Amino acid sequence: MQQSSATDATAISEAADSAEDDHALGAKFAEALGRRDFDAVITLLDPSIDFRGLTPGRAWEATDADAVVDGILRQWFEETDELEEIVSIEADSFADRQRVSYRFRGHNADGSFVVEQQAYYTESDGRINYMRVLCSGFRPR
Repeated sequence: MQQSSATDATAISEAADSAEDDHALGAKFAEALGRRDFDAVITLLDPSIDFRGLTPGRAWEATDADAVVDGILRQWFEETDELEEIVSIEADSFADRQRVSYRFRGHNADGSFVVEQQAYYTESDGRINYMRVLCSGFRPR
């Protein structure tokens, strides 16, 4: 059985700290989106992000942060969609990607809803540079 050294423990601790930082980025994205704070969202995205999303009725793609925010996220969460609560945010790692899952509760002209999204992403220089999002759609509650 191999013994671990102080160097091994330090490397594990540094890897854990790095993973926590990566998780924090996903959680910050979810929190900003849940507040509909698109100015904060754009600061978390790399200007040349590789973004794809899938909602119940459509596939979405963008290759720059402005297009993600203005062309996609503002359409997913329109002015008339009132987000009342961030119900949950979960973040962790999967292979060479980070994952964040988040659920919001809100209402609009169609009534009360809950919506959940799963996102897999990578980061570079503290910004999300690759993201794939799967959306449940607005489900009645």
